Amino acid sequence: MNLIWYALWYVIAVGFLVIVHEFGHFWVARRLGFKVLRFSIGFGKPLWRRNVGSDGTELAIAPIPMGGYVKMLDEREGPVPEDLLPRSFTRRPPWQRILVLLAGPGANILFAILVLWGMRWANGINDVKPIIGEVTPASVAAQGGLERGDEILSLEGQPVVDSRDMTFSLLDDLLGSGRVRLGVRGADGRLREVVLSVPDPAARRHLTEPAMLFSGLGFRFMDPPVPPVLSDVTTGGPAAHAGLHAGDRITAVNGQPVTDFTQIAKLISGLPDSSVTLDYQRAGATYHATVAVGGAEVNGKRVGRIGVAGPSVVRYPDSMMVHRDLSVPAALGSAVSDAWNLTATQGKLLWRMVLGEVSVKNLSGPLSIAQYAGESADAGAASFLGFLVLISLAIALFNLLPIPLLDGGQIVFQAAEWIKGKPLSERTQVFGQQVGIALLALMLGLALFNDVSRQFG
Repeated sequence: MNLIWYALWYVIAVGFLVIVHEFGHFWVARRLGFKVLRFSIGFGKPLWRRNVGSDGTELAIAPIPMGGYVKMLDEREGPVPEDLLPRSFTRRPPWQRILVLLAGPGANILFAILVLWGMRWANGINDVKPIIGEVTPASVAAQGGLERGDEILSLEGQPVVDSRDMTFSLLDDLLGSGRVRLGVRGADGRLREVVLSVPDPAARRHLTEPAMLFSGLGFRFMDPPVPPVLSDVTTGGPAAHAGLHAGDRITAVNGQPVTDFTQIAKLISGLPDSSVTLDYQRAGATYHATVAVGGAEVNGKRVGRIGVAGPSVVRYPDSMMVHRDLSVPAALGSAVSDAWNLTATQGKLLWRMVLGEVSVKNLSGPLSIAQYAGESADAGAASFLGFLVLISLAIALFNLLPIPLLDGGQIVFQAAEWIKGKPLSERTQVFGQQVGIALLALMLGLALFNDVSRQFG
């Protein structure tokens, strides 16, 4: 069921964003006088088509819902009537062709800005304070002086207001110099400076692997408290056999009081193939149950399991949140700034990947993207819109890469023709296309390998 759900939301997300991209090409091409033959929503043989507008552009709907395409009049693809030659793609001025090519990525960036603008105007900004939770003993964080309860106020002198916003900046500074200065406020209110240092280039590169940054540095941000309430009890599992139901509130494990579901999970994980006494409340009454703890192998270690799950949705307390309402202009400024920062950061990390400083394991293919799409859709409309923003900006950046077959590569060709005053030779263009195919095949192969490794590794 999950696979079908993920695939559905992948098609919805990527298909819609590709249509946005192609509409950018279509709109600018029409405004500049290019002859647009077809704007297709989907791929394959059209299921429905109709000529629209005074120019007779064919609007089509095709059966493969993975985006769409724009087909322009181009004499390289066949004979063109003499009276339409001035409107052929190759006959338009190079600067106009470049604008048409830029319009696709531009539409994706504009879409991301508009979505961010609307969300921030309607809801403001909710920042999670970057408060340190666990610090691993003898880790980089511990050696640098970071402690549980510290709130990070600045990174290399720049203010930090949200735990999510500092991730890329932290990684970028570590990759650049191998050290980063953090201004923190301790749980006692005292201000001090903490220095995280990773001088070994190989160790820094290891930090760039997926989900390795914070675990490699040895700290994690404080999680919201999770009520010790069972949201699900596996039928036929140890807890169900002991009489526990969804909705029961666990108050003690082996006589030890618990106030958070993570405490329960930690205690039971350490007791595989044994038994445990649980105190719990149901409908205002208190009960006791002895549960036979099962076991499972996780990363080569046997851990305890009783077949229960905690609340799937938890909220941060007000003490860990900072809310800011924004006016219409302020929301727009915030949206533009964040879209730029996200795109620039993605580009910088991609360049560091080419230089070998960032692990290629960060490349995600369709399987990972589909999983993120499905999970964000499960989390609600705001989460899914945030996912669309990230993917839209990623599509824009990807298409701007100077690789033949992509918009960026075609822009390079058009710029070269503009400078030379004549088209590049056919041999040069064919060679460029072959290089582009090879590079795209390599990137797709790496991304798919990473996807499979994440699923089965």
